[in-house]
Amino acid sequence: MLLKDAPIQHKLMRAIMLTSGAVLLVTCSFYFVYEFFTFRNTTIRQLSILGQIIANNSTAAMAFDSREDANEILSALKAEPHIVAAILYDKKGNLFSSYPSGANLISSTLSKSYFKEHYDFEDTYLAGYQPVIQGNNHLGTLYLRSDMGAMYERIRLYGILAIVVISISFLVAYLLSKNLQQSISKPILVLAEISKAIANRNDYSVRATKLGNDEIGLLTDAFNQMLEQIHTQNQEIQLFNKNLEQKIKERTYELEMANKELEAFSYSVSHDLRAPLRSIDGYSKILIEDYGNKLDDEGKRTLQVIVRNALKMGQLIDDLLAFSRLGKQNVTKIILDMNAIAQRATEEIVALNNKTSEITIDPLLTTKGDSSMLKQVMTNLISNAVKYSTKKEKPLIKIGSYHENDYDVFYVKDNGAGFDMKY
Repeated sequence: MLLKDAPIQHKLMRAIMLTSGAVLLVTCSFYFVYEFFTFRNTTIRQLSILGQIIANNSTAAMAFDSREDANEILSALKAEPHIVAAILYDKKGNLFSSYPSGANLISSTLSKSYFKEHYDFEDTYLAGYQPVIQGNNHLGTLYLRSDMGAMYERIRLYGILAIVVISISFLVAYLLSKNLQQSISKPILVLAEISKAIANRNDYSVRATKLGNDEIGLLTDAFNQMLEQIHTQNQEIQLFNKNLEQKIKERTYELEMANKELEAFSYSVSHDLRAPLRSIDGYSKILIEDYGNKLDDEGKRTLQVIVRNALKMGQLIDDLLAFSRLGKQNVTKIILDMNAIAQRATEEIVALNNKTSEITIDPLLTTKGDSSMLKQVMTNLISNAVKYSTKKEKPLIKIGSYHENDYDVFYVKDNGAGFDMKY
């Protein structure tokens, strides 16, 4: 976790240093253990040899019971600073001579179990028993005790050497890794910098420099190929967008011109159609007012039909003008009572038509939208339903709504002619 967010240079450096340190530590530990046991055996062997020399030199003194000669022989151990005690016991196990003078480090008598040669560690000392033998005659036993100063000194020396070796090794490993890890980290850092530059500037024309033919070199080639593909695709997209914008401008201009032509046509048609309609409506009313008493019922009914159709034609012209102005209207969305809109549209259509249809309006959802536009849509739908269901003996029209997939759906159904769904 400590290396998770660290730069790759630090990760590589730490990995190399930790690996080097672990190897050095394991190597020094094994070497130290090896030296420790080797030196223990060497110390025992050296003390055994020294014991044999002193025992051999003490045979005459013990054979002639000369304590002075024995003291002189033991006093030669002054040359061995680590010998802390040396005691000669006679063949009965009694104290015969000691070094330093008056030393009595163990019992003044010695059990026969110690008459045999053996060396062992006692607490922080190395002690040993060496028989004094002349021919086949056992004259006594030599006891030697040595401190572990030589071993501690050697261990301390090895510790200092180990610290020096580890420190120098760490320094060399650091210097080497600092130079060598650049061959790994530098290409990766180059890729990272280029990626960062691309993310900041969206410039896919830059390329990473390949620094070798290893795996990182292959990664660099793949990275550059990816940039080349993205750059090519971006150019194609930019060209497509440019062409698309131009086409949109052209189509928008064409649509604007078409709307202007439609608007001009609508005004022209409405103006030209209103004049004869006004004449038809006016003269029909004159006939009804002035000559109504001279017409029979069929004549009066026919005149009423002419008046109603003239009004309907006028309404159609108004609808045509309203339709031509829809593109200029702003959509204003408000909460609408669709029941009221459907009711008004139904009443207007029924008033303009002699045809009787059974129109059922189910409770409609309240929705949000433009009031005038939805009123026009509802009027068109109901008008079509009335128009195409009149040939039925009992025309039926149903208006309803439901909610589906986050949408409010409104429908107008009729039992009229309909059309084939495949068309």
